[in-house]
Amino acid sequence: MESVARSQSAADPGASASNDKTLIYRQSRWTRLTHWLWAISLFFMLLSGLQIFNARPQLYIGKESGFEYNNTIFAIGAENSDAGPRGYTEIFGHRFDTTGVLGWSGPAGQETSRAFPSWATIPSYYDLGTARVIHFFFAWILATTLIVWFVASTVNGHLRRDLAPRLDDLKRLPQDIVDHAKLKFHHTREYNTLQK
Repeated sequence: MESVARSQSAADPGASASNDKTLIYRQSRWTRLTHWLWAISLFFMLLSGLQIFNARPQLYIGKESGFEYNNTIFAIGAENSDAGPRGYTEIFGHRFDTTGVLGWSGPAGQETSRAFPSWATIPSYYDLGTARVIHFFFAWILATTLIVWFVASTVNGHLRRDLAPRLDDLKRLPQDIVDHAKLKFHHTREYNTLQK
């Protein structure tokens, strides 16, 4: 098969140009490495963050919370009802039944009261200490790689040359948003306005 392709390209130089598929990398290896480190770090921070949230599954307005007043804006929990334990999610005082997903979940017959289910947290078993260690470990990786990327991009001119939006970019922003909403992507060597 290769000999046929070679003989055809030798006979017709135009044929090899049409068959030649050159692979071009837009990003350097270091950029791709930092992006993957960020993605992995964010993944572990999210899932360990859900485990940390399980320790006190409520969010409040203000600097403090207490028993004398209710400033909860978001809560996930479980309560007993006539039909048995039920999970709920409460947002700004509006309660929704989320049994089986949030508040009360687990394998049939082994359900437990837990804000986020075990399959969505790291670690999957309840362990606040381990979740905090994982969360902060990956937070340090994320912060360190962001700083290294920022310094390197400033030194080599990548920020100024490729990422700083210009006036023309801002003028194209509304059309770029519409194009992305319609899934029309313009793949060029330069970053588009939304990427910048």
